[in-house]
Amino acid sequence: MSKTILHIDDEEAIREIVGELLTAQGYRVISVATPGEALTAAKEHAPDLVISDLQLDEADGLKTIAQLHEIRPDVPVILLTGVLIDPKVARETVGRLVSSYIEKTRPLAEIIAEVARLIGPGR
Repeated sequence: MSKTILHIDDEEAIREIVGELLTAQGYRVISVATPGEALTAAKEHAPDLVISDLQLDEADGLKTIAQLHEIRPDVPVILLTGVLIDPKVARETVGRLVSSYIEKTRPLAEIIAEVARLIGPGR
C-alpha cells in the first residue's frame, strides 16, 4: 500500500503541483486548504507524513502542526513555505515541531528527496 502524505496549503496551485509531483512518485496524497480539513484528514487517514505551509489563511501553520501532533505525535512534518527563514533559525525555533524546512522556491527534486528520506519511497 502507498504511503500517505497529508499536504496543507491554502494556495490551490501549490496543492496541485505538490500533489501531482508526489502522486507520480507513488505516494497517496491528501491535499487540504484549511486547518480544520487537516485535522479531520489526519484522524481519518493516518498519514505517514505531513507537509504544511507556514502561513495559512485561517490559522498559523505552526499552531496547526502542533494540533496535528496531538492527533499523530510520531508523524514527521515538512514545513514547505514561501516565507524565507534562516535554516539555523528554523531548526532552533520550529525544530521541535517539524522534521524539515524547505522553501517553496527550492527545486521540486529536493521535496521528493526529503520525503523519501523521512518515509522512504512511495512505491
